[in-house]
Formats: sequence, structure tokens, C-alpha cells
Amino acid sequence: MKTKTLVVNAILAALYIAVSFLIQPFGFTNIQFRISEMFNHLIVFNKKYFYGIVLGVFLTNLLFSPMVPYDLVFGVGQSVLSLLITIFAGRYIKNKLALMMVNTLVFTFTMFMIALELNLALDWPFLFTWFTTAVGEFTVMLVGIPVIYAIHKRVNFNKLL
Repeated sequence: MKTKTLVVNAILAALYIAVSFLIQPFGFTNIQFRISEMFNHLIVFNKKYFYGIVLGVFLTNLLFSPMVPYDLVFGVGQSVLSLLITIFAGRYIKNKLALMMVNTLVFTFTMFMIALELNLALDWPFLFTWFTTAVGEFTVMLVGIPVIYAIHKRVNFNKLL
């Protein structure tokens, strides 16, 4: 890994942690609005952002989660799975906005893993929890599309790494 890639991913992880800290109470319940999840859209521009996103999720869950062991398995696992699916979809979908929408749907659907975590850890009802976490994820990711795309127009995430 080049030094530039390492530094950019470290900054991305730090941003993910900082934004998660600001909204901490809303990032770990059955109704989640983890604003930092919009950084997941960076994977659309370069698959090397995978490392910074996953590191950010891992450290956020390690530092702030009330259920650290569960979140390190299910939370990080959900991010890894979703990012890998989006990377795979990116082989076939070249339009960035369309791929960001697919990314939104993938992250929304895979919230079943978070619902399973909350069901196992806290005995919360699986289907209802999947619905509430999915709605939060969908909202954040949908709002994140124009935000990340607008920043991309200025910064060009393709060339940052």
C-alpha cells in the first residue's frame, strides 16, 4: 500500500470516528442514524477506500459501542459484506450515481445483520429491528448521495488515492 493511500485511509477512518462520536446516541440503538455511514459511498469511487471505512467502523464500535464484542463481529461484518457487494456491482455498473443508489440498497438490506445482533444481544424483535435500522440506514445513505457526489465534484475521490 502506498503512503498516500495509507494516509488518506487513516484520515477517512478518523473522520468516520469523529462524525460517529458527534451523533453517538443515535448510532447504536434500534433506530440508527449514523451520519458517518455516508462515507460508505466513497467505495463507489475507489475500492481502496475499503480499508479506511472498515477501520473507521471497527474503531468506532470499539470505542463507543455499548456492546463491543457484538458490534465488532456484526457491525464490522455488515460493513465488509456490503462494501464487497458494492465493489462487485461496480464491475458492471459504471454510472457513479446509479452505483451509489445500489450501494444504498445493499447497505439497507444488510442491516438484517445488525437486527440479528440486537436480537441476540438484547432480545429485541428481529423483523421490527431490521425495519427500524434499515430505515435509518436508507435515510442516511440516500441523503449521503448528493452530499458525497457534490464533494466529489470538488475533490475528485477517484484521484485522491
